[in-house]
Order: sequence, then C-alpha cells, then structure tokens
Amino acid sequence: MRRRKCLENLARDWQLHLFMLLPMIYIVVFAYFPMVGAQIAFRKYSARLGMWKSPWVGLDNFTRFFSSVYFGRTLGNTLILSFYSIFATFPIPILFALCLNSLNGVRFRKVAQTITTMPYYISVVVLVGILLQLFNSRTGLYGNLCEALTGKYPPDLFAKPGNFRHMYVWSGAWQGFGWSSIIYTAALSSVDPALHEAAQIDGASRFQRVCHIDFPSILPTIVIMLILRTGSVMGIGFEKVYLMQNNLNLSASEVISTYVYKIGMEADITDYSYSTAIGLFNSVANLIVISFINMLAGRMGQTSLW
Repeated sequence: MRRRKCLENLARDWQLHLFMLLPMIYIVVFAYFPMVGAQIAFRKYSARLGMWKSPWVGLDNFTRFFSSVYFGRTLGNTLILSFYSIFATFPIPILFALCLNSLNGVRFRKVAQTITTMPYYISVVVLVGILLQLFNSRTGLYGNLCEALTGKYPPDLFAKPGNFRHMYVWSGAWQGFGWSSIIYTAALSSVDPALHEAAQIDGASRFQRVCHIDFPSILPTIVIMLILRTGSVMGIGFEKVYLMQNNLNLSASEVISTYVYKIGMEADITDYSYSTAIGLFNSVANLIVISFINMLAGRMGQTSLW
C-alpha cells in the first residue's frame, strides 16, 4: 500500500522530482564519490601504483600524526582560533540586530545594514592586503602614526605570534558581523507587534522589551546558528590563515588546514597519504563536535538540528 502511494505521488509530481535530479547528481558526484579517495589515508599511496594498488598500511599514518610534534601545535592553534572566534564574534551580530531593530528610523536602519554588510563582499586576498598595508610598521597608517607620535617606528605586528590571533579574529568580526546579523534581523521581523504593545501598556521600557520579547523570540535561531558554528570548530579557514602566515608567527598560525596543504602540496616530497589522514581526522573530529553540541542543545533547550 505504501509503495503504491509512493508511485502515485511520483507520477503526480514528476516535474518536481525531475528538478531534484540535478542537485542529487551533483551531491553524488562531488560529495559522495570523492569519499572513495579517503582510503588513501590507510595506504602508502604511490602515483605509479595508483590508489587501488598502493600497499595497505592501516592506521600507520594516523599514528604518525598523533606522535608528531606538529599534532599538539596544529590542534592547539586550530582550537584556540576557533573558540576565540566563537566567543568574540558570535554575540556581535546578535547585539547589532537587536540594537538595529530597536531604532525607529527605517531609512537609517536600511543604510546601517547596507554599510555593515559591504565588508563581507571583500575577498580574503584583498582583506589581508588591507591589513598588511594598514598595519605595516614602516609605510602603513600604524607605522606612520606611531612614528609621528613617538619619533621611532613601532615593532612589526605580524612578526609576533601573539598578535596574529587578535588580528585574525577581529578583522573577521569586522568583515562578517553585518552579514551574520541578517538572519537575526529576519527572525526579529516575525515577532508579533501585539506583544510589544501589551508590554508598553504594562509600562515596560524599550530595554525590557528587548530582553523579554525580542531576545527570547530569536533564541531558537541563535541556538541553531551556534550549533552550525561549532560544527566547523576544526575547520578554521585556510585562505586567510595562510595569507597572514609567515615564518615569525608560525608557532601561533600553523593550523591543521595549512599543515595539510604544506604536506600534500608544498613539501619537497609530497605525502598524500599522510595529508589525507590528517584531513580525515579533522573531518571526523568536526562530526563528533557538532553531534555533541547538538545533543547538548537538544537536552538543555529542546532546540537542535536533529
């Protein structure tokens, strides 16, 4: 009976199912089929022998990474940058959306949202170029200003490992908070105006209405976005880190993604099996983290992805 009903639905809505065919083919070809190549992580890959004939080594590549001196450094830097980014940048779009929603001027709100969204469209290469020019200790605004005030050039900010994390996180916060606030602004637009009218009649201030009406209304959206954000805690962006990286700040800027690239592409003797094993470990760790956070959010607030 169920099979007959499915066939009837398929015959009735065959156009919709036909539209789904192309996305499904795309996902299979570019998402699931490449997973076959993950077996390289368990082999000693040789381009001459190919993927299927390369000798099987089991977990040797993983053991090699776990016992390497780079394991603690890259994992630590990845986690520090990720959690620093979450704690520093995640609340900013929420606060901005709440403040923007509290304003009465519709035109000013539109202009403010447009201006704050514009940096998001700056490419990573251009953004890092701006940072390098702006904070150059000799020719940049930072260097010229310090030289004018103190009479001498300041130290190079990009040469100190401790400065790398702050510049990476806060430049990302400036670039992305306007774009990230759009989803919260959309969620706030669905709040029933009758709730605000009733609160005003009861004498509630604007701040009290934000705390007791607006914020609880977007709390499920905040939880979902936090789960998605923590799901990429091990997937810190490669491009920006790699472009801001140099030999002097390497102790703080070497993350798993840049290390995988250097092993697989930049090394004198590339080791595809080793780099694939590290990438596979990174993906599995991301899956574990997002599953744990999703379970925790579901038990605490009954809001989760699944």
